[in-house]
Amino acid sequence: MENSELKILITGGAGFIGSALCDYFIDKKFQVVCFDNLATGHKKNIEHLLSNPLFKFIEGDIRNVESCREAVAGASYVLHEAALGSVPRSVNDPITTNDVNVGGFLNMLVASRDAGVKRFVYAASSSTYGDSTGLPKVEDVIGKPLSPYAVTKYVNELYADVFGKVYGMETIGLRYFNVFGRRQDPNGAYAAVIPKFVSTLMAHQSPVVNGDGNFSRDFTYIDNVVQANERALFNTNTNAVNTVYNVAFGERTTLNSLITALKKYLATYDPAIKDVEIVYGPERTGDVPHSLASIDKAKELLGYDPQFSMEQGLEAAVEWYWNNLKPLTK
Repeated sequence: MENSELKILITGGAGFIGSALCDYFIDKKFQVVCFDNLATGHKKNIEHLLSNPLFKFIEGDIRNVESCREAVAGASYVLHEAALGSVPRSVNDPITTNDVNVGGFLNMLVASRDAGVKRFVYAASSSTYGDSTGLPKVEDVIGKPLSPYAVTKYVNELYADVFGKVYGMETIGLRYFNVFGRRQDPNGAYAAVIPKFVSTLMAHQSPVVNGDGNFSRDFTYIDNVVQANERALFNTNTNAVNTVYNVAFGERTTLNSLITALKKYLATYDPAIKDVEIVYGPERTGDVPHSLASIDKAKELLGYDPQFSMEQGLEAAVEWYWNNLKPLTK
C-alpha cells in the first residue's frame, strides 16, 4: 500500500511536537489530518502545509467527542499529542487540565476504537515517575505523582492499557522527557525552559532559574521524538504494543550546564550574551529534582535510535531561534 493511501490523524498538530510530526509525515507522502483547537498550538506552525493536497486542518476540541469522531474518520493511525502541558498550569487550574488531558484523551480513545484505527500512539510524560528517586527511570518503576498534570498523564496510561485489554486496541505510550527544538513557544506564563531562556538571553535580560540550578533533566531534541513516533506507529513486533516507552537521549544536564551551553551557542551570533547575569529564584511547586531516562526498552522493542545529543540539538535549536525569534526581541 502506498503511503498516500494511509491517513494519519495528529491531534495537537499545530503545536510544537505535533507540527514537527505533520511535517515529517507529509514529507513521507502520507495523508495527514491535523486536529487542533489552537489553544496552545499556532496556525503559523502549519501554514506552509495548508495548500498541500495531502494535508487537512480541522479546528476543533478533543473535549467534544463528536469533533473527535469527525477528525478520526477514515484514519488508519492516530498520533495523539493534544494536551494541556505544564506542571504550573495544572497546579493553578487542575480542572481544565483534567478536562483536556483525561476527558479529551478518553474521547479520542473512544472515537479511535469506533473508527477501527489500527494503532493509537500517544504522548505520555516523564512526570509519571513522580516521587520515584531511582535513576535512570525505568518504565515499570514509578512513584506517586507530584502534580495534577502528572496525575492526568498517568491516567492516560491506565485508560490506554484498559482499552487494549477490553477492546483489543493497539496503543503505545511515549513518555517524553523535556522535549525541545524548533517552534517551541517562548511566550506565555507556561513556556518551556529552553525557549524561555533563549528569548530572554537574546534580549540581554537575566533568565530566572528555579532553585540553585542543580536540578537536572534529560533534554530531548524534537527529531529524536519524531523518530520514536514513527517507529511506534509502524513497528510489527507484537511484543512492542500496549505498553509505554521512555523517549529521551539518556543523558542528564543540570540547568546551570544548560544555560552555559545556551550562552555559548548564542554568543556565536551575539558576543554580548555571554556576559548576561543569571538570577536564581525559589524552587517551583511540583517540580521533580532529577530526571534521567533508561531508553533500553525503546531501543530493544521499537528500534529507537536517537540521533541528536542535547548539545547537538541545542546548537540546531539556537540557530532556528536566532533566525525566527530575533525580530521579537528587538
